[in-house]
Amino acid sequence: MANTKRDLFIKRRLRVRNKLRKVNAGRARLSVHRSNKNISVQLIDDVNGVTLASASSLEKDLGIVGKNNIEAASKVGAAIAERAKKAGVSEAYFDRGGFLFHGKVKALAEAAREGGLKI
Repeated sequence: MANTKRDLFIKRRLRVRNKLRKVNAGRARLSVHRSNKNISVQLIDDVNGVTLASASSLEKDLGIVGKNNIEAASKVGAAIAERAKKAGVSEAYFDRGGFLFHGKVKALAEAAREGGLKI
């Protein structure tokens, strides 16, 4: 039984998310999605099922439309930290999904921490 790359990714994403959910009950979740062309992040309240804040490299006001590099990830991380403060969230847990905590995902997390978000 050969697993496709997509199947393995989904399995890894669910494993990461379920482990984090057990430890961080009641906190907001900072969920990251990275594609080949863009990177986006959402701050989600799982108890109520609502998105509190979001940021993406597709937003024109960030000035990084269509870019998916470490610099773009840092700008998105800083933007989500600022928007989280406006939403009244000071701490969240970092859900990297099925992506490795390396490169763009790591840069986004570090920029959010520097922006004042405790993750």
